[in-house]
Formats: sequence, structure tokens, C-alpha cells
Amino acid sequence: MRAGYDLELVHLTKRYGDTIAVRDLNHRFAPGSYVCLLGPSGCGKSSTLRMIAGHEDVSEGSIVLDGQDVSWMAPAQRGTAMMFQNYALFPHLSVRDNVAFSLRMKGVDKAARHARADELLALVDMTRMADRLPAQLSGGQQQRVALARALVTEPKVLLLDEPLSALDPFLRIRMRAELKRLQRELGITFIHVTHGQDEALALADEIVVMNDAVIEQAGPAREVWARPRTEFVARFIGGHNVIALPGGKATVRADAVAIAEDGLAATVTAVEYQGAAVAVTTRTESGDEVLALLPEEQFFAAPKTPGEAVRLSWDERRLHRLQA
Repeated sequence: MRAGYDLELVHLTKRYGDTIAVRDLNHRFAPGSYVCLLGPSGCGKSSTLRMIAGHEDVSEGSIVLDGQDVSWMAPAQRGTAMMFQNYALFPHLSVRDNVAFSLRMKGVDKAARHARADELLALVDMTRMADRLPAQLSGGQQQRVALARALVTEPKVLLLDEPLSALDPFLRIRMRAELKRLQRELGITFIHVTHGQDEALALADEIVVMNDAVIEQAGPAREVWARPRTEFVARFIGGHNVIALPGGKATVRADAVAIAEDGLAATVTAVEYQGAAVAVTTRTESGDEVLALLPEEQFFAAPKTPGEAVRLSWDERRLHRLQA
């Protein structure tokens, strides 16, 4: 599979009547990267994905793939493939025939399409299940089949619409590793819609944070996590406290906040044990909520309870000023 296809959104807009779901997006996806579109429900991320796939019409702007405007093309002509949230497997077809279905529609002979399907089933470790029906598979196995079916046409870009949401937490973590492995092996761009911050941080080379139909921030996962540009990104990505300062607002990460003898006066409102760390939620005298994420041993050396008065401190060098 050839890597290095460019995908660019140019003034991309989607309207549903008077409602704007996606507003004037301009973004270029790095070739061969794993990108997560991250944001709350209704932010426009799924509409964006469906426009790239061709399952939603573009109201304004264009989608350029490998130098060609594909906005007007049917989904099968674009060089993209989409893996749907519910997998959408045909219940009456075997695993092999599900994977080979699009090749069958293109007129590929049975031997050739089955050979290609078997190659993809081997890639997702599902060879032994090739003759089973979807109803005989677990949720994780069905997902692997849906992934093989999406890849059988050798797409330039693979689009994934919340592909892990139906899986239990343990399997979700396992499948994250599988998706990342496949993306690296294939060398094509994966665009993955999620509302899970942990999922995006674990998978993405680039995170594109969307809010209210626009892109709030895009960049490498570590940069978005460590240096959020806006209050929305800081709060949504998690792990950040937003603090009012003269001249604007800044963030300080929860793991940079300490409970000390001197510092900002606050009252503990909640304590949550998280294994390696303990999350201590506090409220300052001005009414701001500040979260401190303390190492387990440190917390239990001097445990705190809700209602207790504490002092909060942090290294001023850990403050990060917001742009908006």
C-alpha cells in the first residue's frame, strides 16, 4: 500500500437548515499519520468525518485528497474507506465473504477476492474465524472483521467513527494497540473520531480538538496536552486547572499542584483514590475549583478528608498562559 497521500480540508462547511454543524474548517493532515478528531457531542467531528467519506454533502468548501478535489465524488470513488461505529456486518455472510464484499461488487472473481480477504484477515489475526458468521463472533472479533473489510479496497485514508465505543474497557485498551500497529504497518492516514481524551492521547500523532463547529486547537498529542491554547481545550483535555491571573487566565496541571504549609487557601471538597495517584478536589476562597493529583504514598502519609482546610502551591514555571 503506497503511503504519503495528502488530505486537506479547504473552507469546509456543513449546514443543516439554519444550523451550522461545521464552520469554515481549514486543515491539512500529515501523510501517514494517526489523527484523532476529539470533542464533545455535537461539536462537528462526526459531520466532518462523514463529509470526508462522502456520506454527507459539503455545503461549502472542498476536500482535497492526493491533489484532487473529491468533494463531489461518490464514497466508492474517493479512495477513502469508513469503519462504522456499529460495524454493519452482513449477518448472512461468512467473515471471509464480509471482508470480500466490496471486491465482489467490483466484479473481482471469487478466487481473487477470497485470496485478498484472507490476506487482510491474517493482518487482523482473524484467519481461524474466516468461515464463521458475525453472530458467532465477540464484539472485538466483529471489530477486526469490520476493519479488514474497510482495508480490503486499499484506501488512501481510513476513517473510523468512534470504533472502540462498544467495547469493554479492557478490550478497548487492547484494540488501541492493534489500531496503532496496523496504521504503522500500512503507512496510511487514519482519522479517528472520539470523545475520549485518554483514547486520543494514546493513539494520535495529531489531535484536532473541535468545539462548536470549529477547530479550537490542532497539534501533536503532547503539545495539546501540555500547552492548551484556550480554556475549553484545557478543561476538555483534562488534568488542567484554569486560574485567573492579572491580565488573563493560565493553566496549571493537576499533577503540578501540591498541598503545602504555605500557599493558596482552599477547602477539600472530594477525594478520589485512583490507584497510583489520589485526586483531591478543592475549592478556593474565591470559589474556584482546583484539582491536585497527588502520588499515592504522599497522600496517605498525610491524608485529607472533605471539609478540611488546606493550602495549595505550585511552581510558577509550571503555569501556562492561555491565548483565549
